Amino acid sequence: MLKRLFIGCLLTCVGVCACAQQYMQACSDSITYVGRTLVRDTAVCMDWTGAYLRVSFYGKQLAICVSDTGRNYYNLYVDRDIAATPDSVLTITGDTTIALNLPSDTTHTLTLYKRTEGEHGCTIFRHFLTDGHFMQAPKLKPRQIEFIGDSYTCGYGAENTTQEDHFTPETETPAKSFASIVARYFNADYTIIAHSGMGVARNFNSKFAGYYMPERYTQIFDMDRSDDMRWDTAMSDFRPQITVILLGGNDFSTNKKPSYTDFERNYIRMLKQIKANYGEDHPILCCTKKNRDEIFAYVQKVVRNCGMKNVSYCPLFANLFHDDERNLGADFHPNYEAHRKIAYVLIPYVATMTEWELQDTSAFVSIQ
Repeated sequence: MLKRLFIGCLLTCVGVCACAQQYMQACSDSITYVGRTLVRDTAVCMDWTGAYLRVSFYGKQLAICVSDTGRNYYNLYVDRDIAATPDSVLTITGDTTIALNLPSDTTHTLTLYKRTEGEHGCTIFRHFLTDGHFMQAPKLKPRQIEFIGDSYTCGYGAENTTQEDHFTPETETPAKSFASIVARYFNADYTIIAHSGMGVARNFNSKFAGYYMPERYTQIFDMDRSDDMRWDTAMSDFRPQITVILLGGNDFSTNKKPSYTDFERNYIRMLKQIKANYGEDHPILCCTKKNRDEIFAYVQKVVRNCGMKNVSYCPLFANLFHDDERNLGADFHPNYEAHRKIAYVLIPYVATMTEWELQDTSAFVSIQ
C-alpha cells in the first residue's frame, strides 16, 4: 500500500518547483554521473545508452531542467538502485523541466537512467532546483564494469514478449539486459559502450563500411565521430575492474561474414584500446551469441593469438542456452528472461577474473 501511494505521488510534468529554494548547476560535483559525458559551460551532455546520474537532496520537490536533440526515454528510480522495473519512465524531448513531488520531506536520492541509444538524441542537463537543499549524491561504487556490445547489450526489444514484434524505442532498455543484471549482482556501477547493428569488422547487413566498434569505442558520444570528440579516461573517475565484450553477431549477419584476418585485426585493435585505457593487467572477457559456433571459433582464436594478459573467452553457444520460442523479444532478440539466463552464465566468469566473491543463491532474487 505504501509503495503504491509512493509511486502515485511521483509527477512528471513541465514546470518548476513552486517553492524552489536552492539552485544547482548540472556540472556540480555533488551530482554523480556514470557513463561518458561532456561538460559544456555548466551543462552536462550524454547520449550513450545506459548512462545515468544520481542526485541527492533534502526536501519534497525536485525540478530538473534539461534539453534533448531528439526524443529519449529514461528510467527514474527514487531512493533505490537501478532495477529492471523503474518507478517511472520519463520522455525527454526538446526543452523540458521534469518536476517531481515526493510524499515525505526528507533526504532523497534520485537516479535517472538512459534507456535509448544515441541515435535517438543527445540529452543536455542544465540545472536542478529543490524546495530544500542539495546534498552529495552517492559516489561511484568500489566495483565498476565496462560493457562493449551491440543490440544485445542495449536491451533492444527486451520488454517485448514475442519475436514477431518489431523494434520500437519504448521497449528498449539496457536495465533489462544481461549487462545490468551482472552489474546488479555484484553491486557495481557500469558503463555501456554499445550500439545496435555494430560489429567488429562488419556491421549488420554490411552497413557503414569502415566504421565498426573499434572506431565507435573511442568516442565521447555515441553519435559524434569528429576527431575532437575522442574519449580520454582522464575525463572521468570511472575505472572498471573488468571489461566484458559481446560482439560478433552482426559480423555474420545476412549470411555473410568478414575474413578472419580482418576480424582478428580489428578485434585486437579494440583490445589494445581497452588495455591502453586501464593497463595491461586489466581483465577482458570476450563473449559471443549462442548457436553461432563459427563466431565463437573466431573469438577463441583471437584470444589465443592476441598475446595479452588477462584476456579470456566465454563459450555462449549451447543450443539450450535459452529458449528460442519463449525467451525472444522484438526482432528475435533476447527478452528479459533470456537476458537473465545470459547473465547467470557470465557471473562466474566475472567473479573468477575479478576475484569478486559469489553471493549465495538468494542474490539472484535481489537482481530482478
